Amino acid sequence: MSSDITVDKSDDSLNRMKTAESVFLPISRETFEKLYLSPKHPSVEGNLRKKLGNPTPICLMGFLLASTPHACMLMGWRGAGGLGSALVPVYIFFGGIVQIIGAIGEWIIGNTFTCAIFFTYGTFWLVQGGGLMPFFASGMNYSPTGDSFEGQQTEAYAATIAFYYLFLGLLTFLYLICSIRTNLCLFSALFLLVITFCLIAGSFFQKANGNAELAEKLQLAGGAFNFALCFPVWHIFFTQILEAVDFPISLPVGDLSSVIPGRSQKIRRTAAA
Repeated sequence: MSSDITVDKSDDSLNRMKTAESVFLPISRETFEKLYLSPKHPSVEGNLRKKLGNPTPICLMGFLLASTPHACMLMGWRGAGGLGSALVPVYIFFGGIVQIIGAIGEWIIGNTFTCAIFFTYGTFWLVQGGGLMPFFASGMNYSPTGDSFEGQQTEAYAATIAFYYLFLGLLTFLYLICSIRTNLCLFSALFLLVITFCLIAGSFFQKANGNAELAEKLQLAGGAFNFALCFPVWHIFFTQILEAVDFPISLPVGDLSSVIPGRSQKIRRTAAA
């Protein structure tokens, strides 16, 4: 006895479909990369992202309102200067506190990479503002009279603070490598930020060497790169605000998450092969 039972392999219900959008969120990868600065990761559950607001625009807003005028100050536009002392409240509240609050939000919803970034630069602006406040007296030990602001003009102070900017540049370089898995705008901003920190470090080193003219030129160049890096960040911020209100116009950010496949993606592809 024989039976002519055949299996219809054309049945769509039996086909296995794999899409980039089916990782863990019911939104497209392109939209996800606009709303968050971290690539999709299958080990992170998305429930909190559905219930809580997106903290990324908050962090970007705080960074921009501190960094953009700071860049103008470094370049001395319209006579701006004084190490940005007039911007101390801006550094502390917009640059520092706003980014720290946003970083906590990124941590809550599981965006580890952006959480690290915003904690880093939020703290940077707190340090930037705190260093200009008499309360912290950061230059006191560099002045024979104990005058903090006088000590900040010394060569020893300049050489010391230069190392701080140098290692900020190193840390930002590590973030830059990781940002290859995010989007072109963030990668561009971090690339320019690495150059900015290196130029500012060089400016302080030259000030420590007594070369005031070269130090001023390096500071001017650092301010120019600082101003330039704000443009892609403004673009990301505007893109996310448009997405937040479901605006009919959608701006690209240059998704790079699929250019270099993640380790988990490679594992899944190997298992499926």
